[in-house]
Amino acid sequence: MNAAVYILLGFLSGSIPFSWLLGKLKGVDLREHGSGNPGATNLLRTSGTAMGVLGLVLDAAKGAAPVYFAVSAGVQSAWLPSAVVIAAVCGHVFMPWFGFKGGKGVATALGALLVLSTYPVLVALGLFILLLACFKMVSLGSVVAGISLPILGILFKESMYPEIVFSIIAMAILVTHRSNISRILNRTERKIGKK
Repeated sequence: MNAAVYILLGFLSGSIPFSWLLGKLKGVDLREHGSGNPGATNLLRTSGTAMGVLGLVLDAAKGAAPVYFAVSAGVQSAWLPSAVVIAAVCGHVFMPWFGFKGGKGVATALGALLVLSTYPVLVALGLFILLLACFKMVSLGSVVAGISLPILGILFKESMYPEIVFSIIAMAILVTHRSNISRILNRTERKIGKK
């Protein structure tokens, strides 16, 4: 299969608005409630824990699936699985169904990166869970876990392409969480359990 097809499938998979669809099942349009973001965190905030967790799992799965497909197909291009990771995350962040506006891509990146480079991502996930448990802020955990990825890639001696992806994902998380970072610094960021 042509490399462009894998990348396109990654983008289309990432663009599936699972959390938005789950919200609609509860009678909530995520784009009109909470933060206005069609991702799993806003689903959690507006539709409850069970729906939020399901949205997170599905958003992670839509990132993992195309990367697993590229890896298991035994593609010869060493860079292609890494490119599919980026495509899947871009699909979530730039959903064509919503005028190329989407979520922040953290759950989708998590699923995709777990397939691409399991151990560094598991450590970053552990860091996210620890920060979430201590501070009850998804955004804080996401930002710190995201910026830890390039460092963890070096510590785990990852190859060049995953390390490039880690750096791109870290920068993307910082960009998409600009307003969250500002609220964290101002101590006005919303915590889990507060609408």
